[in-house]
Amino acid sequence: MAYATVEEVQARIGRTLTAAEQETVSTQLDDAAVIIDAFAPSAAADAKKVVSCRMVVRLMGADDAPVGATQGSMAGLGYSQSWTITGGANGELYLSKMDKNLLGMGNNIGSYSPIEELAKCAALQ
Repeated sequence: MAYATVEEVQARIGRTLTAAEQETVSTQLDDAAVIIDAFAPSAAADAKKVVSCRMVVRLMGADDAPVGATQGSMAGLGYSQSWTITGGANGELYLSKMDKNLLGMGNNIGSYSPIEELAKCAALQ
């Protein structure tokens, strides 16, 4: 059912996963496939694979900051840390804006702004 393998996620993370992590990743890849099929069942297989990996890597997070964090903060001896996550909550599988674009559903949900299309066209020129 999954669109990607544990090995493909492992390659993106850049380290060897423990047996427990591999089991968790396998389950999360199955869950990611269900989420992807709910939103974009006719998307290309390659896009589904990439998005599955991205979703699971985001879920696993990074050593210092959660993957997908757009802002961060650290302090010194007072031990403070804060991060801003966009698109979903930390520890949750979600489709980011880029994921939705990869799956071909960029303007299917929400509002449409012709200004954004003009900006994209201007950037490509």
